[in-house]
Amino acid sequence: MEDSYQHTKYHKQTKNQWARDDPAFIVILILFLVFATSAYCAAFGESAPHAALTIISVVFVHFLFAGLVLATLCWFLTNSYLREEPNSHVVEQRVEWLYAFDVHCNSFFPAFVILYVLQYFLSPLLIAHGFLPALLSNLLFMVAISYYHYLNFLGYDVLPFLDRTTFFLYPIGLVIILSPLSKCILYSTKFSPLKNHLTYFLLSCSDTHRV
Repeated sequence: MEDSYQHTKYHKQTKNQWARDDPAFIVILILFLVFATSAYCAAFGESAPHAALTIISVVFVHFLFAGLVLATLCWFLTNSYLREEPNSHVVEQRVEWLYAFDVHCNSFFPAFVILYVLQYFLSPLLIAHGFLPALLSNLLFMVAISYYHYLNFLGYDVLPFLDRTTFFLYPIGLVIILSPLSKCILYSTKFSPLKNHLTYFLLSCSDTHRV
């Protein structure tokens, strides 16, 4: 994902836009989500109607709706507060909304690998009770969120007309600062973000499979 931003300037020179003109990556991400969610549904014995509802919810809420909100927020912040003041000899440039959504898609992929793929194989451990499963699940969630924001930063840092893009790294610091405290609180309350995420795929399973 980091290497993909190395071609951004070249794409601007050849296509006169920062965003991709090919939606193939978005389609691939959606197919990955459908496949991963189907694997959860099959593994935990969900009924066909509930499996279909779960897949639709993951694609349209977890990925598309969240992406629309985050991309719009970043698009607004960059164009309103992070652009350098152009001089009279430079054409004013703005972040395209489609580019902001591209950045979200690039940043989402590693989070998908951690929260959908890796979590799937670790789910027998993560749904167990105890300190180690809680620690591991929260650590994975922290890494996924942090890496998402790091790639988000890279996506905007490559644009030459933006300034103070380190703003997009601030959430990582917040996650790291709050992580030790949150682990204590979450363990004491028997709540884990990844366990809660796993529960989403277990709603129609028997009590023996529930988190």
